[in-house]
Amino acid sequence: MRVAIAGAGNVGRAIARELLSNGHSLLLIDKDPAAMKMDSVQDADWLMADACEIASLDNAKLSDCSVFVAATGDDKVNLVASFLAKTEYGVPRVVARVNHPKNEWMFDSSWGVDVSVSTPRMLSALVEEAVTVGDLVRLFSLRAGEANLVEITLPAHSPCVGKRVADVELPEDSALAAILRDGRVLTPKPADAFATGDELIIIAAASAEPLLQRCFAPEH
Repeated sequence: MRVAIAGAGNVGRAIARELLSNGHSLLLIDKDPAAMKMDSVQDADWLMADACEIASLDNAKLSDCSVFVAATGDDKVNLVASFLAKTEYGVPRVVARVNHPKNEWMFDSSWGVDVSVSTPRMLSALVEEAVTVGDLVRLFSLRAGEANLVEITLPAHSPCVGKRVADVELPEDSALAAILRDGRVLTPKPADAFATGDELIIIAAASAEPLLQRCFAPEH
């Protein structure tokens, strides 16, 4: 898979190294000469150019890419680059970094963004996930908010504790993806029983989240 990354800073280079290790083809784009640290990611292609300019993206052959990642430290640049990648070049998957939480609302399909990644939101979600039991915590948004990855840790008073997975009816537009228990990741099976302390990883539409809360921890 061919992936183009706008922004060759620490974040962009780290993403590139990870994707290269998984066998993908990478192009790093940055207009700052100081960012051209080619020795740090030797197996990637590099292009010194402005990712907000059509001519630069033409040179990058963005239409040949399956994924575009806008990973600069400037939200305006990430939005414009994402919009061009999606509307001008039809890149199937556009992922954008959100640097400032106040701008998060703009990173949606109207700007060509399929998935937005907000580091502050992810960190706060992980903090919540680590210290709360019985509260539904949104970990990550998928497809520009069409669905979310959420987590809930079952308290002792959950009505689902002791019940089989098959006997718990989840709300519409939600699916149980995994159960984390005693350091293991379990693929949910119909005969499995829920236990106190289980961390449930669920994919759900935003409209299903209050129903999931009532399903797994209604008294919390």
